[in-house]
Amino acid sequence: MYDSGWRMTPLKSPLEYIAESINNRPFVVVGLIITVLLLGVYGATMITMETGTETYLDTDKPVGSLLMHYSDVFGSDAVVLMVEGEDVTRPDVLNYLETLEEDLSDERYVTGASGIVDLIKAFNNGVIPKNQAEIDAILNSLPSEYLDALLPSKMMTLVSIPLEAGIPDAAQEGIVNNVDNIITSSNPPAGIKVTATGSPAFSVEMEEDMQNSMGTLIALAMIFMVIAMFLLFGHVRYRLLPVFIVFCGILLTFGVMGFAGIPVTSIVIAAFPVLIGVGVDYAIQFQSRFDEEIKKSSMKEAVFTTVTNSGPAIFFAMCATALGFVSLIILAPSPMISGFGTTCIIGIACCYLSAMVVIPTFATVVKYKPKTGGLNPLDQAESCQLDWKGCDHEPVVTPGTKGSFMEKYDVAIGKLAGKIARNPVPLLVALLMLTAVGIQLDETIIIDTDEDAMVPQDMPAMISMNKLRSFLGSTNTITTFVKTDSVLDPDTLRWINDFGEYELSKQDQLSGVKSIASYLKLYNNGVLPTEVTEIERVWNLIPESTRERYVNGNMETVMEFSMEDISIPAAQALIANMQKDLDWYTQHPGMSVSYTGQMVMFADLIDGIEETKNPMTVVGFGLILLFLILLYRRFTAVTPLVPIIMIVGWNGIIMYSLGLTYTLLTACLGAMTIGVASEYTIVMMERYLEEKEKGLDTITAIQTSVQKIGAAVSVSGLATVCGFSALTLSSSPIILNFGIVTVIAVGFSIMGAIIVMPAAISLFESINELIGNRSLNRAGDSLRQNN
Repeated sequence: MYDSGWRMTPLKSPLEYIAESINNRPFVVVGLIITVLLLGVYGATMITMETGTETYLDTDKPVGSLLMHYSDVFGSDAVVLMVEGEDVTRPDVLNYLETLEEDLSDERYVTGASGIVDLIKAFNNGVIPKNQAEIDAILNSLPSEYLDALLPSKMMTLVSIPLEAGIPDAAQEGIVNNVDNIITSSNPPAGIKVTATGSPAFSVEMEEDMQNSMGTLIALAMIFMVIAMFLLFGHVRYRLLPVFIVFCGILLTFGVMGFAGIPVTSIVIAAFPVLIGVGVDYAIQFQSRFDEEIKKSSMKEAVFTTVTNSGPAIFFAMCATALGFVSLIILAPSPMISGFGTTCIIGIACCYLSAMVVIPTFATVVKYKPKTGGLNPLDQAESCQLDWKGCDHEPVVTPGTKGSFMEKYDVAIGKLAGKIARNPVPLLVALLMLTAVGIQLDETIIIDTDEDAMVPQDMPAMISMNKLRSFLGSTNTITTFVKTDSVLDPDTLRWINDFGEYELSKQDQLSGVKSIASYLKLYNNGVLPTEVTEIERVWNLIPESTRERYVNGNMETVMEFSMEDISIPAAQALIANMQKDLDWYTQHPGMSVSYTGQMVMFADLIDGIEETKNPMTVVGFGLILLFLILLYRRFTAVTPLVPIIMIVGWNGIIMYSLGLTYTLLTACLGAMTIGVASEYTIVMMERYLEEKEKGLDTITAIQTSVQKIGAAVSVSGLATVCGFSALTLSSSPIILNFGIVTVIAVGFSIMGAIIVMPAAISLFESINELIGNRSLNRAGDSLRQNN
């Protein structure tokens, strides 16, 4: 169904049904609301959290599938014990570590434990020397590349506790807790401190931090929202109602995610303050419209008008916002970003439904009455020809009364919009030039996907990891995955050994390499065995846990290149150079060699973000433009996109000025900004069309629409800013930076709706009228020629 040729209104009948149900059976609707909220509570209990590799890469793609296979077969995580003291090579310390390793090896999911004790025993007939002189002699005889990894100094040694490959993430927490308990009850020698660190301990603590962060961020966002409502929404009764609406929307979002099995990741957490900000906007728009209608009509009429008039306008805005997030799902370089987009779409739909149904239902049940005072209704009606607002001059105020701040603000921004609409070109040209600068600067902003940026730097596991790196340098490795006919074939082993030495000589940022070939050399006096029988003899000398770390069956093996502590972009360049070396270096017949591992994963993420960051923004624009064309079916359909284009450019200036980088979260910024900003611009466009249909000219309709809903847009925008502000208090650097940028982006969105939209509407309406006049003139000329 269409109305006046302006826009489609396919939801007219369902919204009428909702309005009539609220008017005729309000308590039945209340019962349904309570039932749905209880289902949301139940669904929320089913939510899971994920921190594994699969949250970073699409496992259906070659890089992702290889990484998952590597993780399942070789990538068994290891808990690392950091043992510190004045001298960790003392006999009593080594004996303690031997007992500790035995206790840890008996734990479920643990495949063994190895450290300096095992290396010393291997070179001393399987026993620990009884005096310090013998221990020192053995240590002095060991190759430095192996000794340094286990004994950075006599004040620290490391014990590796490898876990079974492919164990569920849920089991890691129990393993880490058991390791901590064994350490606590192990009675270490005096002066010896043992700390569990490594990837599993880091992941467990990261997940705990995620849970705490999610609760803290949502609580802070709600607190900020309450403060914002008290300060900005005092001109209506029940000013805290939008906060309750947002609570309902978030609860429903949790419920849907739980029932749908959508996990929470470190990136998805940031969606909830976003939803709180957007959700309060919907609530304020509905409540402001209802408050406006109840002042001049009955309760039932106010409910009907609010649901049937504001319902479609805000629904269209919600659809545009959702389309901005759809682009994240379509082109997401990581499942985390896709999950962020999916959660945002679910959340805004839940918040919209909550606002549309709960607000008029609540008003009906409590018999809502608007606040009195301010302007006298008679004076309001007689002060101008338009309506109780939207005048081209200030309404007359009854002697002895004063208009509220928001009423004065309405008049002020209405006047500003009128002035802008009368002369739009200079403003648009100046702002577009600023946008062009921002787009250029955006291309210079670097991309960083380092996982360390996702957690607080004062997190104990992070402190332990940093301490470990201070002794060992980088703990990162670049893994080469080799598939061959026979791992123990002499030619295969020679290729692995030679390629490792070649890469170390070619790439200065590589510090070492470990493989089954290097361990065969270690246990054969530094010489790689070349005969099959000799290979088998030395193979049996290597501990089984070590063999399993580098070889799977007879056809798969890995090489681990250690590297200096360099940035992710530098690692990306290193991996690219190593790939060129691999392509050039002749491989043994029957071999297939690829790079994998976490560093390769992060480098691939950077490539993915570089490739999809701008396309996600463009696709978001395209989807919203198509939606607007279908909605308005005229040339002016592009109007709401003009402020959005500018805001995307302005974001680039802010990020460059603040020295921020693109991360997994800020990579979403362009598409997210499009989605959030389109809500404000489309609501403004819808109100302009509503006023235009009353017969007002363009300038007057622009001024009236801004004056009528400018305050609501400003209040909801500032409340949204308050919701996003919670992100700036996060202890996670990646979420904090995202919060800073989104707060500024929402501020720009308010400016876009109130300042840029009047100019854009005026300009496009002028162009549209010019085109229409020319068409009429051509038709008239043609008619006269025919006559």
